[in-house]
Amino acid sequence: MSVITTPAEQGEVAVVDPSEQHPSIVKRVLSLQSVWILGVLLVIVAFFSIAAGSKFLSTSNFSLISQNVAVWAVLGVGMTFIIITSGIDLSIGSVLVFSSVIAAKVMERVGGDGWAVAILGILTAVISGTAWGTLNGVLVAKSKIPPLIVTLGALSVALGLAQVITSGIDIRAVPMAMTDFSTYIKVLGIPSLPFVALIVVILGAIILHKTKFGRYTYAIGSNEEAARRVGIKVDRHLIMIYGMSGLLSGFAACLALAQFGTTTIAGQSLTNLNVIAAVVIGGTSIFGGEGSIFGTVVGLFIPAVLQAGFVIIGVEAFWQGVAVGTVLVAAVYVDQSRRKAALRGAGRKNPILALLTRTK
Repeated sequence: MSVITTPAEQGEVAVVDPSEQHPSIVKRVLSLQSVWILGVLLVIVAFFSIAAGSKFLSTSNFSLISQNVAVWAVLGVGMTFIIITSGIDLSIGSVLVFSSVIAAKVMERVGGDGWAVAILGILTAVISGTAWGTLNGVLVAKSKIPPLIVTLGALSVALGLAQVITSGIDIRAVPMAMTDFSTYIKVLGIPSLPFVALIVVILGAIILHKTKFGRYTYAIGSNEEAARRVGIKVDRHLIMIYGMSGLLSGFAACLALAQFGTTTIAGQSLTNLNVIAAVVIGGTSIFGGEGSIFGTVVGLFIPAVLQAGFVIIGVEAFWQGVAVGTVLVAAVYVDQSRRKAALRGAGRKNPILALLTRTK
């Protein structure tokens, strides 16, 4: 046992157990919400493996699941950064649709099925998405409009413009180079798109967890005012984060075009909610300052596995929404409970903090 005294306590002695100051690695790992969610995912996989047998465990089923996760994973990287800053982006699905429409229009006008046309379409989609994201970031950071309102407006405007441009009819002018890449290029029997998404996920994890940009992101989410006082350019950082989310929405539009061979104007209505749910389920706190790319990826697989499993065992896919919503509410409840427990623990170690907590 060690004795720690502080001048503020004016002679009072606080006895602190070193084991409380330095919890073991096992305790710290088990306290991570993403680890518990991984356990939930494994239970879901085990259930469907028993209920559906070889059909669920087949290579074709895992190939389908991985393709469904690919687009969400790219979007999830950007959403993780945003939610860590205690923000939100409801517009990613509509920005994806708008970017895919603009890219398809450009490729249709140019014509051709080669990679030159495909690359032009990819650049168009990425630039379009980045522009939307940057606009969101400027309105949030400079105009101080709540992210919920800004991105809700962008959701409506982007989707509306996409419908105006196309009259609500999907464009099928996707070069064969893109669709062939999705269909015929395989690694370990799995189409190439999931591996493209994996590269984005790895890069996102490195940026978030190993760079100054990532540390600033956590700092802003933990305490924006404190971040400003230590010299972090919060407004510029927020604009960059929302711009990155838009860029990734544009890139996800390219993956969707390659996968389906057409724009999906009516098929992305729940994309933003699925991605937000996955990020929060994976342990990224809606209060900001906490989260990981690993947790997001684990959270993304839960709705994808549920969807595939329900189809195989003959359960209506509508139950997927029920299951995902239940897990989402449970995840937020766990997050809140964990924060309250941490506050109580800090109060026990700091009498002044405990007094302030009781007087609130």
